[in-house]
Amino acid sequence: MSGTSAALTPPADAIAPVRHPEAPVPGELIGAHYAHCFGCGEGQAHGLHLQARAGDGVAITAEFTVREEHQGAPGLAHGGVLATALDETLGSLNWLLRVIAVTGRLETDFVRPVPVGTVLHLEAEVTAVAGRKIYSTATGRIGGPDGPVAVRADALFIEVKVDHFIDNGRPQEIQAAMNDPDQIRRARAFEVNP
Repeated sequence: MSGTSAALTPPADAIAPVRHPEAPVPGELIGAHYAHCFGCGEGQAHGLHLQARAGDGVAITAEFTVREEHQGAPGLAHGGVLATALDETLGSLNWLLRVIAVTGRLETDFVRPVPVGTVLHLEAEVTAVAGRKIYSTATGRIGGPDGPVAVRADALFIEVKVDHFIDNGRPQEIQAAMNDPDQIRRARAFEVNP
């Protein structure tokens, strides 16, 4: 990415990311972390319904179809929706590390317009880890996984404890998520994004 700020450059003592041994296997669908997440949740009628799959190493692929409700200019995806798709994809990487992390910084380059009806193919990978800081990068392409780049981003995620969500979320949603009898769904509800 051109013009990346110093805040997104890993420090000299950063280490290479290590995929958690219990992470989803390459090719496995990661699935929604929370049904009401705008990025990946099936409970959001106008959400992105982004589908992410584990890749090799600490990488994932994802895709979503730009629909009418995602427009900014007539017939084109809204830049904020594209940034959301990148953020959701980058946040899904944390599932491969098995950490709870939130977006600390996201820098996005919009390279070309993305028309309504387009499937955006996303690839993301963690590039480095330094303490609680997780550095990552993503690219979104149109016309297929090898198509021209439409958007790209670099990000910094910060590892947090589950208390971050419990202390700051709306109480009724927090309680509903905590009361879910499905332990995996209950844990995943508190995974990504501030």
